[in-house]
Amino acid sequence: MIIFVLLLSGVLIRAYRDLSQPGAWEFWRESYIAASMTSAVISSVDIDGSGRGRRALAISGEIGSASASWFRDRLDEARLSRGDAVLLSSQGGSLNQAAIMGEVIRARGLVTAVGTADASGRIRPAACASACVLIYAGGDKRYGIAGSRLGVHRFTSKAQMTDPVAEAQRIQGMVLGYMTKMGVSSEIVEAMSQTADIRWLSERQALAMNLVTTPVNRR
Repeated sequence: MIIFVLLLSGVLIRAYRDLSQPGAWEFWRESYIAASMTSAVISSVDIDGSGRGRRALAISGEIGSASASWFRDRLDEARLSRGDAVLLSSQGGSLNQAAIMGEVIRARGLVTAVGTADASGRIRPAACASACVLIYAGGDKRYGIAGSRLGVHRFTSKAQMTDPVAEAQRIQGMVLGYMTKMGVSSEIVEAMSQTADIRWLSERQALAMNLVTTPVNRR
């Protein structure tokens, strides 16, 4: 009994130390209690109005500290193939997690669009702002749904730091490198840096930046 108590105490102490790290509790909560995002699998959506249906995973909500792992699991369950779609509706969240999610989308050859869909596959406009734009940028093709909105702003770190200027430059460099890799113009980073509030891009701006690659003109 004494040995059992000592072993249990050791486990609890290690768990306390792990959870006492910055962000650890949030990660644990999202991983094991309640994810910050929700998802739905749609068997067939017609994104471009061509009549061709494709399978889609619709995700929405805040991008949390464990969202990338959650997203991979949802993609595996959805069994999407190259050319299938990820529909997005989010006001943002974790920058690093969003970048990983975008990388996963690109590696799997999936397309992206901002919107929600009902069970019949009908797409409705939605908003994708802040870190969500990085997920959207991961699409092999990035469809522009009429009425949907893409919003950008200057990214900041919540962590305490000794040199805020250096941290801001690091974040800007990371975002620039990621967007360039995804084929998006560096102009988007300039647009982000101009405001701390959400700046909603016009359709013309999103196209000029190559953020939207395929505008949808529905009949």
